[in-house]
Amino acid sequence: MASSIRIGNQTIQPAELPHLLAGHKLLHILQREVIIDKAIAAIELTPEEKATTIEQFFQHHKLTTTEAITAAQQQLCITPQQLEAIATRELRVEKFKIATWENKLEQYFLQCKSQLDKVVYSLLRTDNSEIAQELFFRIQDGDATFADCAKEYSQGAEAQTGGLIGPVPISQAHPAIAQKLGTSKPGQVLPPMKLENWYVIVRLEKFIGAQLDDATRAMLLNHLFEQWLAEEIKNTPISLVNDNPAIPSSIPVLVTQ
Repeated sequence: MASSIRIGNQTIQPAELPHLLAGHKLLHILQREVIIDKAIAAIELTPEEKATTIEQFFQHHKLTTTEAITAAQQQLCITPQQLEAIATRELRVEKFKIATWENKLEQYFLQCKSQLDKVVYSLLRTDNSEIAQELFFRIQDGDATFADCAKEYSQGAEAQTGGLIGPVPISQAHPAIAQKLGTSKPGQVLPPMKLENWYVIVRLEKFIGAQLDDATRAMLLNHLFEQWLAEEIKNTPISLVNDNPAIPSSIPVLVTQ
């Protein structure tokens, strides 16, 4: 017999639950988690991994006594086995990512590298072409610093930092600026370029090439995982199946997010 749920004085019957979840827009969260559970079902942990992960989880959530653990299980309405599954789920997801995409990571990194490279650059913008040209020559000749000119003349938020921007991914810059920065040498002041209503002077300060380090690996693995998950969600629609003839058949079947 299916269990009902009691929240305070309200009892929710099993037949009501799907429509309640749909009404509160929780079905798509359940859909995501069910897909992940299916994907990691075959992922196993060594006894050492399991023990260490559970201990760290308990420490993090201050479940350091038997009473605290029991209280948490009662609050969440779960069994000890379910609590262990929750504690180890993040690690199992990470192991699934590695097992699925680790061997493709270097190639994917090379494809994405141009978007991951970072730059530090100085920028000055003005809507006056003559001022832009004059400032360019003053900076280039050393008669004034880029920072001083930006503070005094730049008409954007960068004036507050003396024109200095970054480190930021080069892909975040305006495409025309990103193209110039990608072919510039540090310290090179570029002549004013017209971008929309602005005349912009740019100088590359530092180029920081992306490296396939641990942080980048984790970020790329997570990106590939989320891409995969989005596709799985797209191909796994949610439906409410009416198994109870007492419930009107006019209830919508397809649940959209």
